Amino acid sequence: MEDDEQVPDDSETQEETNDEVEDETGGEGSQTPQPATAPVRSIQISTHQLQQILARGGGFERLLAQLGAQIQRGGRGADDDDEVDDDYGYGHYRRRRRQRTSFHGDRYPPIPSETGQKLMASGTFGANDHSQRTACGYRLTDETQRKRKRLATRILDRELGLESRGRSKALNGLMSQDMIPKTKADLVVHFQKRCFSGQFSEDGSFFFACGQDFKVRMYDTSNPYDWKYYKTVDYMGGSWTLTDASLSPDNKLLAYSSIANRVCLANTEQGDQSEPLYLDFRDTSREVRSRHHHSHVGIWSLRFSGDGTEIVAGTNVNSVCVYDLETRKTILMIPGHEADVNAVCFGDRMSPHILYSGSDDTTLKVWDRRSLASMRPAGMFLGHTEGLTYIDSKGDGRYVISNGKDQTCKLWDLRKMINTDEGEKIYAERPPAEFDYRYPPYDTENHIPHPNDCSLVTFRGHSVLSTLIRCHFSPAGSTDSRYIYTGSYDGKVYIYNLDGTQAGEPIDVYSATKNSRPNDSMDYSGHNYGGGNGEWDTIVRDCSWHPSAPLIAATAWNGPSHSWGTCTVHTWNDDADVDELGDVEESANADGRVFEHASSLGASPMGARVTPQLQFHRNFYQRRNPPTTSARSMAAQGGFLSSLLGRRAATQQEEEDEEDEEVDEDDEDYEDETEEDDV
Repeated sequence: MEDDEQVPDDSETQEETNDEVEDETGGEGSQTPQPATAPVRSIQISTHQLQQILARGGGFERLLAQLGAQIQRGGRGADDDDEVDDDYGYGHYRRRRRQRTSFHGDRYPPIPSETGQKLMASGTFGANDHSQRTACGYRLTDETQRKRKRLATRILDRELGLESRGRSKALNGLMSQDMIPKTKADLVVHFQKRCFSGQFSEDGSFFFACGQDFKVRMYDTSNPYDWKYYKTVDYMGGSWTLTDASLSPDNKLLAYSSIANRVCLANTEQGDQSEPLYLDFRDTSREVRSRHHHSHVGIWSLRFSGDGTEIVAGTNVNSVCVYDLETRKTILMIPGHEADVNAVCFGDRMSPHILYSGSDDTTLKVWDRRSLASMRPAGMFLGHTEGLTYIDSKGDGRYVISNGKDQTCKLWDLRKMINTDEGEKIYAERPPAEFDYRYPPYDTENHIPHPNDCSLVTFRGHSVLSTLIRCHFSPAGSTDSRYIYTGSYDGKVYIYNLDGTQAGEPIDVYSATKNSRPNDSMDYSGHNYGGGNGEWDTIVRDCSWHPSAPLIAATAWNGPSHSWGTCTVHTWNDDADVDELGDVEESANADGRVFEHASSLGASPMGARVTPQLQFHRNFYQRRNPPTTSARSMAAQGGFLSSLLGRRAATQQEEEDEEDEEVDEDDEDYEDETEEDDV
């Protein structure tokens, strides 16, 4: 039935039945006893639920099973009172309150993961330090091993070449993977709107940041420690925000999207002032238009192919699109999911044949474009119990990771995927995802693991709430492909080893940015902006590890009610408190003058706070105190208050005199004293 259809209440139905029985038997005076009428129970089910049930295998059997379960629960269905209605975005959604479920066993896989430890030992994800014994075979002490892990010691061992050539190569990898960036920010770029994504190019010479103001800012990062702004491109006619962006392999083109059917294609060359080209991702073929009625396509995710000739996109119409840049049209639309496709990517950088897609329907599907006659996936990854927010491929055609609203990140192996027939059967028997991540927190104590989880490793500790938070493989050049890292709702960047353990303390973007701009709902241009309750809060939505330097750029929502955005640059500093140029927290640098007169960002102390154009602004360094009132102002306010109270007391006295003209003199004196006290 329709959601707004009126359904008679059980009690009303029962009363009408009793009235009919009384009329037929002559009312209460009838001598013939009547059997008790069984209570009538109504079953309520939403249109969306009905469509989901019938769209899966075993439609009517599943429908009857769910209705039977509702009868056992007392007829409580999709429209019950335990749901909270909320209008958000472009549709009407409902939050469901989960009931506690009984479950015996581990709700999450153990950490550390044995499979992850084997992967770390295999050498596929970075080098391993096997030199833990002396030349005589004695085991090194913990203190000696700690000293040998120092960067200076590893460089000395490599340069002396005391061991084999393979050991020298391993030392290069060990040095790079030990250089994990820390919390202190070298640079804080402030945006007037939320920052949704930001990534380095594959060669590290370019960085872009996408904002909710429908602008993409481009930065020259050929020197990763001295950024230079050079260009901004816009998206005209966007909806809500920019959702994603992707660089072509040669860094010459940037594709970026919104919740609309157009993708902008902008030239990234410095000095180029040409307008972006708009690409229509709608499939205008008659067959697709009549079958799916996709008059409006919103894009959540997009990626360039390895050869730069195609763009794959995930949409809000449950489909995966492939756009050909040469013919300027959509050449493939795969209606392969039952909910929004939040993330897509190619499986191999050098081949456009294998595609991955992650959806709110909890599945990660594998598509082989060479065998799509039936529009069915080549296989599926099952394991998440809630929708997926992001996926990232290692680029080797084998490994892929995904972030999920069940508060986990999972590592998958293409060789372990479930075949399509079995996967669709398992999926049809699973309950639909229910958690609305806009209403944290997630109840981990009520989490039930997927019985057919085929993932290799599960990473947990971060929070995937409020927005589509992203995860990535760490690059080979700067980390030896050692880690998985992700943003988080709690304002941190989490870095995981392949066995699920954390590789040191998370990067705390919240601490690095707190109070780094006036926290009084005023932007740096002096206009009222944002609002909020004054509490600084941070969500790290995306993060990018530089491919050749120990540096992470984190893009986040910041400020009161997450109204603003930041891009922070965090570097490895060998546990030093400050660099040789000092820190923004030092009293000598607190007023910002040293940053204003610095020749470049690279020549300024740590913690420079700048505008999106990387320009100095004094307001970022002013610590505003609560407004104080001078003595003269206090005296003026006190005189005005006394005058106001005096007039009020006089008016009250006149009214009392009119009501009672025979008040005793003692009473009048008492009233006068009271009025004086009030004044």
